[in-house]
Amino acid sequence: MKKSTFVAMILGTVGGILFALGMCMALIPEWNAFQPGVIMGVIGIAVLLIMVLVWRKTENKEPVKLAGKTIGAMLIGIVGFLLFGVGMCLTMVWNNMVVGIIIGIIGIVALLCLIPFIKGLK
Repeated sequence: MKKSTFVAMILGTVGGILFALGMCMALIPEWNAFQPGVIMGVIGIAVLLIMVLVWRKTENKEPVKLAGKTIGAMLIGIVGFLLFGVGMCLTMVWNNMVVGIIIGIIGIVALLCLIPFIKGLK
């Protein structure tokens, strides 16, 4: 395993755990830890962004250029994940099964649309 891959794996794991724990702290009302959860989630996102920058630097890749297509793909991904998460919350937390399944499927379709949007159709 290359050193850059190992460092990216460690930073990705730490960042993902911090982000997930922060979101649990913020979203589970019994924990009474909304503000510390948001702070921990932001720290997790920062570690994940640092991981991307470190990995690209160690692999000698050029920086990501923010073109319109890149921003569009990021927006589609964010909206898809949010819709998918809202659908899961509706079904599991708020017991609204039908609406949650419909919104979750719309989120999955939005995420599947990323493949032809990024790779293109041939």
